Amino acid sequence: MWNFIKQLFIWWDGQTLGTRFFTWRKGISVGKDEAGHEYFQTKDGKRRWMIFNGPTEGSAVPPGWHGWMHHRVDTPPTEQSYTAHVWEAAHVPNQTGTAQAYRPPGSILSTNPKPVAKPDYEAWTPE
Repeated sequence: MWNFIKQLFIWWDGQTLGTRFFTWRKGISVGKDEAGHEYFQTKDGKRRWMIFNGPTEGSAVPPGWHGWMHHRVDTPPTEQSYTAHVWEAAHVPNQTGTAQAYRPPGSILSTNPKPVAKPDYEAWTPE
């Protein structure tokens, strides 16, 4: 019962009933990535979508699949292996809301407080 209610209302944690029905009716499975996310497209290839394995987190999409999802390449990574360029950094998941989140020097949560600003001019005083 809980699974039915979850699929009916909770879109951020897996697929909803609408997505399940649309995928069943029009979706063609293209493949899965190493994290277990499954990728689909319509028969004509105009619409592409994925079903997350776990919580919906956009930063969890691997670079090869990201290019396919956004129609930058026509061949999915299951048919043509994706090789990263030497200048590409390794994938890091979104750290927002965690202890590893980026905190700039001016943030009140930063461990390195922002240095006190020093004036870069001297105020003029009349004689």
